Amino acid sequence: MSDLPVLVVGAGPQGLAAAAHLLERGLEPIVLERCDAAGSAVAEWGHVRLFSAWPELVDAAAARLLASTGWHSPAHAHPTGAEWVRDYLQPLADALGRHVRYGSEVTSITRRGRDKVVESGRAQQPFVVRVRATDGVETRIEARAVIDASGTWSTPAPAGADGVPAIGERAAAERISYRIPDGVDALAGRHVVVVGAGHSATHAVLRLCDLARREPTTRVTWVLRRASVGTVFGGGAADDLLERAVLGGKARRAVQTGRVALETGFRVSEIRADGDAVTVVADDGRELTDVAQVFALTGFRPDVSILSELRIALDPALEAVAGIAAEIDPNLHSCGSVGATGAAELAQPETGLFIVGAKSYGRAPTFLALTGYEQVRSVVAHLAGDEEAAARSELVLPDTGVCGGAGDFDAPTGGGCCASPALMQIVSAPAGTSA
Repeated sequence: MSDLPVLVVGAGPQGLAAAAHLLERGLEPIVLERCDAAGSAVAEWGHVRLFSAWPELVDAAAARLLASTGWHSPAHAHPTGAEWVRDYLQPLADALGRHVRYGSEVTSITRRGRDKVVESGRAQQPFVVRVRATDGVETRIEARAVIDASGTWSTPAPAGADGVPAIGERAAAERISYRIPDGVDALAGRHVVVVGAGHSATHAVLRLCDLARREPTTRVTWVLRRASVGTVFGGGAADDLLERAVLGGKARRAVQTGRVALETGFRVSEIRADGDAVTVVADDGRELTDVAQVFALTGFRPDVSILSELRIALDPALEAVAGIAAEIDPNLHSCGSVGATGAAELAQPETGLFIVGAKSYGRAPTFLALTGYEQVRSVVAHLAGDEEAAARSELVLPDTGVCGGAGDFDAPTGGGCCASPALMQIVSAPAGTSA
């Protein structure tokens, strides 16, 4: 199969970086992107400013490829998602040229002539990637290996606290958003509820807080499932990412001044239609009434349906790649304290298949762009036969000082798994959604 390409799913930060490393190693990449531009998920939160500065957002092999086109890395500022796409991701995709195919949605990845059960000769058969174009036409591409960097952006978690949509959540879809808001002026003078404890929720709360400053009749309620504030306001001086620390400080002040009402231990069980608004009901009977809009920002989940006929190993709790789960568990680690997660840890029972990027972290919100770049560097080195480079760790992360687990979820005093509190970063989509 040495003449076949390496198939990369997704033209986001990790997918494009993987292609750059493959080219540099003399391997033929094909990047399949279902949308019509690079970084499409990032573009959807383009109005959000990242916590990471430019040096932490640019992959080394990608930078070398871009340098050959006359590109120069932007200054050490903190770009918005839109700027990350405009000034890095799309130029990188352009530099990769014919290796990136837009309007190409991967619908399944299998072994040629083998379903999941068949063992005989399995590893000797190429992968068959079925692709659907925007006009509906389906084709098949054979590949020697597959790097799934498709992310988790398309599968946000629900508002319901049990892990499934709350009663009435689907019916109230017009009143619920699973994205960080941009323009919020239409909500002036209304009651708005934000559900979630991560950076996406914090961003949303602060945008709505600005609206409440301009229009004081606006009510903002921030709903936390945990019984106490815990790590929500961040680690302050303990956080090496200054912008993240500033965000937590602003959120704390918004609550202290009363501009934002905080509800802890509020686990959403029902969202009930109420005229032109909804009522949000907790499992203990508490109700938030006359709610014009709910922003459910409770994290993301991996969609592995395209891998249903391949043999994969995921952690039963995190749905992360099994080999890295212990190193990224948010109950034990922050995004700055995860271990190196390279080819050996990312290897699947299906030889030649690697899940990387935010998708490799499953439900864990501890993902950083730098971690993803180290993943693809190691994976590509392995595919090129350079096992020394694949085993070497080149990952250096900014410290957060803490982890982001829920600690004692029901304890009124919080608790936690680390010595001091801190927010977890969200990027590569806010997280975590995260860079």
